[in-house]
Amino acid sequence: MTDKNDISSALPRNALQDIPQPNADARPITALVRKSGRITGYQLSDGRVLNKEEGVRLAKQGGIRGVGVATRNGAEYLKSLPDEDEKNNLSNLPSITQ
Repeated sequence: MTDKNDISSALPRNALQDIPQPNADARPITALVRKSGRITGYQLSDGRVLNKEEGVRLAKQGGIRGVGVATRNGAEYLKSLPDEDEKNNLSNLPSITQ
């Protein structure tokens, strides 16, 4: 018999098309880059700012910690891996503008 909590925690992971394994030196995302309210990129803990495509590419290479790759309307983007800590969800991170 499957535990109900196991099913509910698996659902967000099932929405991800790829869950890359982070490298030892992978950086977390510390802020979202927004333009006119839309997410256009990501700022990493080392200060680097990447556009969405660069962020997806680096995440797939294991360079970003705590994210998976999802697709919406044919475009790939990063999404937080589900865990018990709401503070590290991308939607709860500060935003910067460029």
